[in-house]
Amino acid sequence: MIRRVFEHGAYADRAMHAEAAGLAPRERAFAMALAYGTVQRRATLDHVAARLCSRPLPELEPPVLAALRVGLLQLLFLDGVAEHAAVNESVELAKLANGPGRRGPGRGGAPLVNAVLRRAIREGRGILDALDDRTPEQAALMHSLPVWLAERWWRELGADRARALMGVLNQPAESALRVNTLRSTIGDVRARLPVPARPAPGLPEGLVLEAPFDAHASALFETGAIMPQSRGSMLVARVLDPRPGDRVLDLCAAPGAKTTQLAALMQDAGEVVAVERHRGRAEALGRTCRRMGASCVRVECRDALSVRAHGLYDRVLVDPPCSGLGTLQARPDLRWRVVPGTVAELAALQRRILAVAGEATAPAGVLAYSLCTISRQEGEEVVRWFLRTHPEFVADDLGAVHPDWSEPSFRSGLQLLPDRDGTDGFFIARLRRTGS
Repeated sequence: MIRRVFEHGAYADRAMHAEAAGLAPRERAFAMALAYGTVQRRATLDHVAARLCSRPLPELEPPVLAALRVGLLQLLFLDGVAEHAAVNESVELAKLANGPGRRGPGRGGAPLVNAVLRRAIREGRGILDALDDRTPEQAALMHSLPVWLAERWWRELGADRARALMGVLNQPAESALRVNTLRSTIGDVRARLPVPARPAPGLPEGLVLEAPFDAHASALFETGAIMPQSRGSMLVARVLDPRPGDRVLDLCAAPGAKTTQLAALMQDAGEVVAVERHRGRAEALGRTCRRMGASCVRVECRDALSVRAHGLYDRVLVDPPCSGLGTLQARPDLRWRVVPGTVAELAALQRRILAVAGEATAPAGVLAYSLCTISRQEGEEVVRWFLRTHPEFVADDLGAVHPDWSEPSFRSGLQLLPDRDGTDGFFIARLRRTGS
């Protein structure tokens, strides 16, 4: 999986799902920690490897470099792995020159991996201990992030907040579920879960899991009783606050966690028009709605920018494509995919989609704008632009409603942060159209 991510651009979560199919829960958890950790900590692992290796890392064959990274992760970051086992298994990995079952000379790769990892046992911890986060550049190396991202958060959040945020991004993401009240109840789901779970504060339908649980493989998921969903994502539909009988527009709706939550909050009474431009994702969204009993949802396969002349809506949810920088714990490869130009391009698209959503919002209607990111260019700046160019809208002070999740410098929206809030980094704003 690691080589597929770094050499072929595979998405880590999809590759992990394919590779880990059929593993027992404990084996799956270890495989995920190993694979995700290696991808997440690439910069730090390469720094240690470069200090200990006799050859420049770019000259190493891919199987050798991958084996080095996996071995270093186990020696320096994972508890409970015997040193000799980490070294021996990594040496065996280095012998796989061109894939499973094909061994080759590897240009001396196995002896090199053996030598570097044995040096790491003696010297690796000292190299890590010498790292610090006094500057964005140093913090990027210490926490294994692109320098540009560390610099951006330093500017936007301040040094102390940026350090705290980066300090949790290599830890596992919180695991949460939404109970689908169209199919079940909190009490029934908790009784049927094989792992302990606690209520999610402020989210009556939410549960936070306290042990690993493969939700997608469970009968609860199959019957539509649950939806794996972060607390940050659940808060979005709560902020929009749809009522039974409302006409609701959900733009960029797939994969459907928020769509089906909207239907549940409406008690499946009213109409949710879920717009998704990709046919395959739209079809999957339709299947999700049927599985979860959300019969009030009508899926339309079209571009979000084409909703003009299709009527007005009481509530509109805009959850457009974004950089995803609030989900780095769960999506370990994303930090290496996003570049500053990507953020700027996405912000331009977000402005266009939000403008269309504004036109579709009825007078006295409510428009919610949400993104799973930590980027003022995509969040705060887009909302400020919208309010300047659409004077018929005003922003609710969500900070007053949710003071524990508010960003003090921008009271017209919420900026959730993984280090402070324990969930994905969502930006959420609620805008109301004036008139009657």
